[in-house]
This record gives sequence, structure tokens and C-alpha cells, in this order.
Amino acid sequence: MSQNQPFQDIADNLSYLDDWEDRLNYLIELGQALPPMADADKTDDNKVRGCVSNVWLVSGVDRSAGPAVLTFRGQSDAIITKGLVAVLIALYSGRPAAEIAETDAIEWFRKLGLSEHLGMQRSNGLVAMVNRIRNEARAALA
Repeated sequence: MSQNQPFQDIADNLSYLDDWEDRLNYLIELGQALPPMADADKTDDNKVRGCVSNVWLVSGVDRSAGPAVLTFRGQSDAIITKGLVAVLIALYSGRPAAEIAETDAIEWFRKLGLSEHLGMQRSNGLVAMVNRIRNEARAALA
């Protein structure tokens, strides 16, 4: 399955970074590049359960061209987690719901060498974010 260009760009850039510290700095840069989220979107409904830091995800569904295509916006109050949100948005946003439901971001994070240094709390938070996104895709398909 082909990837979104933004995600492919991230994967390509990460492939040049051997050092974990460089990868971490790149994640932080990705998070800093996320558009700010209005306080009105930082609601309890948009908050991701299972994350130690505050994470908000907002999704939109477009059915105008046929199958449901989902877009995502997100934000976090933690700098590294914000970078993880940016990678997930690059991976999932703008794709058909069926592809999102089938795409295992945890596997992609492993392939990109991002998962082994995250620690238990961030890994659990990442799983919570991925589950939330994939569940929204499944709901759009129902």
C-alpha cells in the first residue's frame, strides 16, 4: 500500500538519522511544525484516553468523492508526544477509512526505528492514539 507523501518524507528523513538523539530532535521539530489547535477543540471528547500527557485528536470525514476519507488534526502539551502526533497525522490523514483501519502504525514506528526508545508510558499512549484513529475509521465505514 502506498503511503501519503508527508509520511514518506518523514520515513526518508528518518532513514538518514542513525543516532537516537537526532531522531528525537527530528520528532520534536515535527511536533513544533503542527498547526496550533484552537482551545475550543481541546475538549474532553477530543482528548485521547490512555495518554499520560494531554493529547487531542480531531477528525473529519469527507464522503464527497465516494468512499469515506478521513482527515486528522492533533496537538499535545508534551513536546515528544506532539512529534508522535505529527507522524500519525502524516501516516493517516487524507486516506480512505478502509486503509486507515488496516494500517498498523505501531509496525511502521518499529520499521522506522522510533518505537524501541519510547518507554512504556509513551508506547501505551501511542497505542491509545492509534486505536482511537483506527476506531474512528471503522466507525466511518459502518
